Amino acid sequence: MTVRVGVIGTGMIGRDHTRRLQQVLAGAHVVALADYSFDAARAAQADLAPEATVYATGEELIAAADVDAILVTSTGSTHEAYVLAAIAAGKPCFCEKPLATTAEGAKRIVDAEVAHGKRLVQVGFMRRYDAGYRMLKEVVDTQIGTPLMVHAAHRNPSVPEAYLTPMAIHDTLIHEIDVLRWLLDDDYVSAQVVFPRASSKAHAKLRDPQVVLLETAKGVRIDVEVFVNCTYGYDIQCQVVGEEGLANLPEPMAITKRLGAELKNDILTDWKDRFVASYDVELKDFIAAAQAGTASGPSAWDGYVAAITSDACVTAQDNEGTIIPITLPTRPALYN
Repeated sequence: MTVRVGVIGTGMIGRDHTRRLQQVLAGAHVVALADYSFDAARAAQADLAPEATVYATGEELIAAADVDAILVTSTGSTHEAYVLAAIAAGKPCFCEKPLATTAEGAKRIVDAEVAHGKRLVQVGFMRRYDAGYRMLKEVVDTQIGTPLMVHAAHRNPSVPEAYLTPMAIHDTLIHEIDVLRWLLDDDYVSAQVVFPRASSKAHAKLRDPQVVLLETAKGVRIDVEVFVNCTYGYDIQCQVVGEEGLANLPEPMAITKRLGAELKNDILTDWKDRFVASYDVELKDFIAAAQAGTASGPSAWDGYVAAITSDACVTAQDNEGTIIPITLPTRPALYN
């Protein structure tokens, strides 16, 4: 069965997913496009999906009889409404993060999916599909004993002036929030944020770097360095310390060179290059589930938990050094 997909949002990630579905993966075909900019949708149609119908609104695309499944890659503030519409239509929906811009919005999606009685939503937490993280999880689960601590870092070479302090949580740390919870099979119970000496590279409305401290229900202590003006590259680090050993996230493959009296290898500078393969795998997973009329992978519940945790981390930013409790509601049986 070929899944007929409608893509809402034809910016950078929407175009890239459309290309992926049209040119890289089997089992799906883009038949519909929509964007708040009709011209942008038309351009994506011309470049990538010439047979697709361009709709004036996302709601019209979701309601179209020839659309089997939905990709929501529009502006984050629109995600909730589109995902709720997809659930109401009974159509599998892949939603790029964030699932919603508030925890309350994510909860409305969870409630709608539970009421529907079947999983329909997959959230775009692509790191769970990264080969390196999957290798790390296998070792954490089977070889190093009970996890005790995690040391992680999320570093970007630079960010624009529009990037503000809370975005270090909602746009950057959000990936660690999800993948570390998955890696440890654990939930968070508290968050704390401390700010080291400020980088001179950060602008006036951004406190950078920062260190986020998380505690899990099983007692694991996590520290994540978020440094978004590190200048040297895009660098993702993760080390899990267990009772019997430790395990590091593998570095991206790179050629080591002896050149100009130096021993060196290149460091990536673009997040799209670092995780390009994981995007392929996550959408392959979505297509396979959509063929059966359902969804797999990171769930609406995972998106909701990430939103609750993010809100607690932002509160911790505003109250430097204070430990902010994280309380989760009971997980619905649909997500067990």
